[in-house]
Amino acid sequence: MKSFSPASSDRVSVAIIGGGFTGAATAVHLVGSKDTPADASVVVVEPRSDLGRGLAYSAIDPAHRVNVPAARMTLFPDIPDDFETYLRDLPSEGDGDLIGHDGSPYPRRSVFGDYVSARLRPYLQSGRIGHWQTDAVAVSQKAGSYEIIGADGNALLADIVVLAVSHPPPSLPRALVPFQNDPKLIADFTVPDAIDAIDAAHRVLIIGNGLTAADVVASLKRRGHTGHITSVSRRGLRSRGHGPAGQDPFGDFLSEPQQSASALLHAIRQRLREAEAQGMTWHCVVDAVRGQEIWKNLPVAERRRIARHVRPFWDVHRFRVAPQVEAAVEQAIASGQMDVRAASLSSITKNAAGYRVVLRPRLSGEVEGLDVDAIVVTTGPAHGGILQSQPLLRQLEEAGLLQACPTGLGILVDAQSHPISTFGESTTSLFIAGPLARGTFGELMGLPQVTEHAIFVAAGVRDLMCRSKISPHANYAVAG
Repeated sequence: MKSFSPASSDRVSVAIIGGGFTGAATAVHLVGSKDTPADASVVVVEPRSDLGRGLAYSAIDPAHRVNVPAARMTLFPDIPDDFETYLRDLPSEGDGDLIGHDGSPYPRRSVFGDYVSARLRPYLQSGRIGHWQTDAVAVSQKAGSYEIIGADGNALLADIVVLAVSHPPPSLPRALVPFQNDPKLIADFTVPDAIDAIDAAHRVLIIGNGLTAADVVASLKRRGHTGHITSVSRRGLRSRGHGPAGQDPFGDFLSEPQQSASALLHAIRQRLREAEAQGMTWHCVVDAVRGQEIWKNLPVAERRRIARHVRPFWDVHRFRVAPQVEAAVEQAIASGQMDVRAASLSSITKNAAGYRVVLRPRLSGEVEGLDVDAIVVTTGPAHGGILQSQPLLRQLEEAGLLQACPTGLGILVDAQSHPISTFGESTTSLFIAGPLARGTFGELMGLPQVTEHAIFVAAGVRDLMCRSKISPHANYAVAG
C-alpha cells in the first residue's frame, strides 16, 4: 500500500477532510469518473489506517450489525448487488447469525468496513487517491487555495476542499457534567472498549433509546451481562424493527407538495390509514417519505418545526434496528432484565455503589429514585454544536466561512452543498459532504442517501475543476 506524506510545497487539486464512508465514497466517485482528469490529484486526510470505516464501520464488536439488509448497501448504486457479491465470497462459517428473521443478511459493521476498504484499495495502490494519515487540525484560505495543517506538523495546499468530517460526539446532560471524568460514566459509546468498565452484575442506566442504546444492550448481552438495565428518554420511544420483506414504498408526497409541517403530517397519517386498510405496515409509508425533495419543498421555518418537534418520532421509525440486535433488546425486556422509561434526569449524586439517579417521569411528574453502578450516554450526535466540536470547524466559523444551519442539523449549505458564509455568500471552492449537510438536503443519514450525496458532491467538484480550469497537481510524495 502506498502512503502519502506532504512536503511544505505540496499542492493538490482536491483535499477531502475525513475518510469515513462519506469521504471515501466522494473520493472513489471523483477519481473513478471518466470525466475527471486522469492526472488530477486527490488526497483524503484521515487518521485511521483504513479509509471508508469511520466511526460506524470501525466497530469490532460482533454484536454491532448494519441496520439495513445487505442488499440495500453498496458503494456503487449502479452495481446494487456489489456488497452482496462481496459477502458471498466470504467464508460462510464466519457468522452464524448473519441472516435476520426476514431472511435477509445483516452482516457485522466491520464487514461492511472491510468491503469499502477493499473497493478503495486499487485506487490507493495506484496513487489515484492519496491517504494522508493524520488529523486535520486547521484549514485556512491562502492565496487562492486552502492550507491544511495536520496533527503531524505537515501542511498541504489544495485548490478545492471537501469537508466530510464525522458527527460530533454526544453532549452530556447537564446533571452529568460534574461526573464527566468518572470511569463508570461512558459519555461516548463509540470509543473503542467504552464499556469495559461495566461488570457483568452492574446495574446500568442508559440515557437514550435509539439505535446506539440498542447496540449497548446487544454488547452487554454478548458479554454475559446479568445486571439490571434501565433505559430512559424523554418520550420513552425505542427504535423500531424492520417490516415484512417485499413491501414497496407507499404514498405520493410529491404531486401535491406540502408547504407546512402540519400539512405533511396530515398527509402521512392519511397514507398510514390507507396502507393499513390494504394490509401493509407503517414501514412502507415512512419509506416513501425519505425522499429529499419532500424536505426541499418545505420552508426553513417548517423544517425547524419538524426538527424540533417531530424528529424523535421520525428517528425511531426511519432508522430501524437490525433483527439480531432487536432480538437481544426484546429478550432483555421480556426476561425483566431491562425496562424502558419515559423520563428525564432530575438529579444525580454519587453514593457508595455508584450513582443515585432521580428521574422525573414524563406523565406523572413525581420524581423517583434509582441506584445504578454505571451510566451510558446514547443521546446521539450533538449536531447543534457541530462548529465547536472540532478545531478546524471552529476556525472556519471564525473566518466567516461556515455557519450553523438554522434547523439545528449541521452546517448551512446551498443547493450545491457549498457552505454559506456569515456574509450570505456561497464559498464555491468548499463543499460539505454527508450528514452535516442534511439541514438543506433532508434525509442524509441512511447509507444509500449518503452515497447519493457523495456522488453529487463529487460531480460538483469535477464540474468546478472544469469550469475553473484548475490544473492538476502531482508533486506530492507517494512512497511505495
